[in-house]
Amino acid sequence: MIDTLIHRWFHVPYALTVRHLKRPKRPQATLLFIHGLGNTGDAWSDVIKQMPPNVRIITVDLLGFGDSPSPKWALYDAKTQARSVLATLLRLRITTPVVVIGHSLGSLVAIEMAKRYPLLINRLILCSPPLYDDQKVRLPRGDDLLRQMYSAAADHPDRFLRLAAFAMRYRLINKTFNVTTDNVDSYMAALSAMIINQTSLHDAYNLKVLTTIIRGTLDPVVIAKNLNRLQKLNPLVTVKAIIAGHEVKGRYVKSVVKVIHTQLDEIATK
Repeated sequence: MIDTLIHRWFHVPYALTVRHLKRPKRPQATLLFIHGLGNTGDAWSDVIKQMPPNVRIITVDLLGFGDSPSPKWALYDAKTQARSVLATLLRLRITTPVVVIGHSLGSLVAIEMAKRYPLLINRLILCSPPLYDDQKVRLPRGDDLLRQMYSAAADHPDRFLRLAAFAMRYRLINKTFNVTTDNVDSYMAALSAMIINQTSLHDAYNLKVLTTIIRGTLDPVVIAKNLNRLQKLNPLVTVKAIIAGHEVKGRYVKSVVKVIHTQLDEIATK
């Protein structure tokens, strides 16, 4: 009752569970890692192992995932998630600009943070961002077909659970991916609010921070032409294509680590 009063009616954002927290005495920079749909902050473990010792590292479980709160009434949209990430950073007394690394849905949260709190964001690294256009056209495009697929999943969570169980069993997705009957409702709410009904692509056109996008050429849910158009329209955005799928695993990890080190080197020389 009190929890609902504070967070639902008084609009106080939830603080998130912090999975990894590394705090050197004099950090060169702060890296904030935001996971994708159905994952937790542990999804970044392979990347974190290869980070330099002099950087502050933070990973969180987004609202509705892992050990973070999962209120039934929450919208789970980008705004709500971004506010909770901000509340978590403030609780940790992080007030200096951070480099945000987001994967999939987490990259949409990163864009929302850069939109709402530009003074807090140093740079963005977006991995496999599912950025879809909402312009109406006569013939269906990749954006529309993917939205239809996601809508079908949201309408039939029982079928999605069976498919997810198959993917997890045969390790077709990140090993930290976990969707069950206990969290499928928040999963579907986030899918609807942040991916199906998103404004992130248009928000990205107006980003004011240096942004590097990494996309896999074998990724079935990323629309390459949307990212290429974004790069053309916003000079602060750079797109790097690698031979990989959607998940940050295998050779994808090496590419992310390389981009982060490059960004840290640039920050150090300023």
